[in-house]
Amino acid sequence: MPPEATDFRPFHFSTTALPERERLPFWREVFGREYCHIDIEPLSQAPFEAKISLRALPGLRIMSCFCDPSRQERTPELVAKSDDAITLAISLSGEVVFSQRGREAALGHGEAVLVLHPEPVTIVNSRVKTKGLLVPRAALATLVDGIEELAMRVIPRGNEALRLLTIYLQSLHDDLALATPELQRLVATHVQDLIATAIGTTRDGAAIAQERGVRAARLAAIKSDVIAHLGDGALNVNAVAARHGVTPRSVQLLFEGEGITFSQFVLERRLAAAHRMLSDPRHAGMTVAAIALAAGFGDLSHFNRCFRRRYGAAPSDVRAASHEGGTAR
Repeated sequence: MPPEATDFRPFHFSTTALPERERLPFWREVFGREYCHIDIEPLSQAPFEAKISLRALPGLRIMSCFCDPSRQERTPELVAKSDDAITLAISLSGEVVFSQRGREAALGHGEAVLVLHPEPVTIVNSRVKTKGLLVPRAALATLVDGIEELAMRVIPRGNEALRLLTIYLQSLHDDLALATPELQRLVATHVQDLIATAIGTTRDGAAIAQERGVRAARLAAIKSDVIAHLGDGALNVNAVAARHGVTPRSVQLLFEGEGITFSQFVLERRLAAAHRMLSDPRHAGMTVAAIALAAGFGDLSHFNRCFRRRYGAAPSDVRAASHEGGTAR
């Protein structure tokens, strides 16, 4: 069954865990009618296959789904069982067409659309992967005017808020990001802000969302960028800022808001990368100097000093302890 509202661990299910004859009936009744309040009809004669990953937070439900070709419909009967949520549906692969309020939205890869839960909707899809972000209507109503009129408007892949939202969601794979109720509520607020920005906020709503969710997502995107370029000796705040279309000072301010500088973040991540490599038997054939260079350090003496200061041991000592079966933390 889907996770309860007080259980924030991911829930995963695949129809391949069931005998073929039970797959479609289970998917229809449990996932379709009980959880999503929607009827499901397959559009292929092949054995039906679907997978789902769910996570529930206060004010946010995240649903990742893979599904064979099907037609899904929320009828007036099922609408009566639905809540007042709003879903931002994002296409990750395949083709999917949503129809609601007499309008139609055909999504390509990376595009998104807003769907109203308390109204009938029809969804026709090929073999697809999608992500759905379900939030309370009231959470968006404070940031957006005329939500009903925004339904079925395709949000293009190049939408900046949608791009930041995608990167922000990837950062949540680390359970530490959701370790406390306070962090869970903060994450939900950030996602709500990004959804509102993607579909179009009021002027006041834009100011609120920019300061909360958009700021947090931009910082997450920049951190991901830094981690991806750690081995680049030319990594600096100017290069990162240029890639994200912002000023170097704005990047520095984002980090300062967390009580750290850009340079300190880069140094800490490079040291952590070097520590992992020194502790990993797969890199036993690399010299300490080669590992330092791979982690982005151009000066071996500087690397040794920073590493000893951070971990209380020389790089060679960490490697030796690891080879002896020690944990070398």
